[in-house]
Amino acid sequence: MVKLLDHGTLPVSGRHQVYWEMAGNPDGLAALVLHGGPGSGCREGHYDLFDLDRYRVVLMDQRGAGRSRPAAATDVAALQDNTTDDLINDIEVLRAHLEVDKWLVFGGSWGSTLGLLYAQTHRGHVRALVLAGVATTTRRDLAWLYDDVGNLFPEAHDAFCAFVPEAEDVWTRIAAYGDALTDPARAQAAADAWCTWELAIFETDFESVGGNWTDPAFRVGFARLCTHYFRNFCFRGDDAVARGMDRIADVPGVMIHSRFDPSCPLRAPWELAKRWPAARLDVLGGNDHSALSKAMTTRIRAATDGFAHA
Repeated sequence: MVKLLDHGTLPVSGRHQVYWEMAGNPDGLAALVLHGGPGSGCREGHYDLFDLDRYRVVLMDQRGAGRSRPAAATDVAALQDNTTDDLINDIEVLRAHLEVDKWLVFGGSWGSTLGLLYAQTHRGHVRALVLAGVATTTRRDLAWLYDDVGNLFPEAHDAFCAFVPEAEDVWTRIAAYGDALTDPARAQAAADAWCTWELAIFETDFESVGGNWTDPAFRVGFARLCTHYFRNFCFRGDDAVARGMDRIADVPGVMIHSRFDPSCPLRAPWELAKRWPAARLDVLGGNDHSALSKAMTTRIRAATDGFAHA
């Protein structure tokens, strides 16, 4: 059990309060963890990505996720006033609240998209970026995750599509799931179908993965936030990350990505690396995506250690 330095719930709007906590060395380098999903929430294992003797690590549950309120798992109002720009503003509110000048930002999966967009918006407050399971959340990426990769997993993809048979393509499918997830009579079944697909491409299931995935309420919140963001193309339009890379060309960074990650193809970080001369792309074998898998954690920890000693 990690001993916390502090924690709290910070009002960021008339509707939302975000939960945050902090552990490590109170005089150490500040670091922020941005979780994936959207909707995964932070976990204690995120502290393992840092040397807590050298870092002061802040975890923040994004709007609607984890211990932030309202929770998308139980209240569809959590989807209101919940956009990428809102999340970026929340990070700044938290940074000012904690009196941090600059911090290293870690983001995994969706958190890597959010971390890149935050850095592009607030370049002066980012010391470095460490990103894992890198996602840029473009139309091409979303089409891959919720349609094209079905060519490798046709049984699971047919079941995923069958829940919303009225959908004509990947975009109407995501929207149809989003509608079902806000219908109290269908929300749990829709969440279970959505999350079953999320895990099927890793050839696993709720019980095998364990943790939050076994909690039906978590699955509802996760799926609601995913469909809310993805049906709206993350409220930034296509290629938003790529368009802003010139703003952070000199920000030191490390991207860690598995060659056979079925959810986020290697092409995304490969293209980013061409636009980001100050960053290094570290390619793993295998299909690990989660920052908390053993292989990912080892490489991420090496990257954060490197910045601590720089």
